[in-house]
Amino acid sequence: MGLDIASEKPISVHYDGQIVGEYFVDIIVAGKVILEIKAVQAVNPAHEAQLVNYLKATDIDVGLLLNFGKSLEVKRKIFETARQK
Repeated sequence: MGLDIASEKPISVHYDGQIVGEYFVDIIVAGKVILEIKAVQAVNPAHEAQLVNYLKATDIDVGLLLNFGKSLEVKRKIFETARQK
């Protein structure tokens, strides 16, 4: 489809102007959507928090948490970085 896809993309985490860590995002689609892929029995709040942290560390506003566990589960998270700045 011609979309720019990046998998296992590293994201630097900044605090007070310093790099304090690094996340590895499962998939970024067209620089606009983060996909976090799981295969667990059920999604828990820690999985959702992980996705929100990825959004906070980037300029990307939309994330999808996809769980291919017992049955397909999709959760959408939005963090509007422009409004937060």
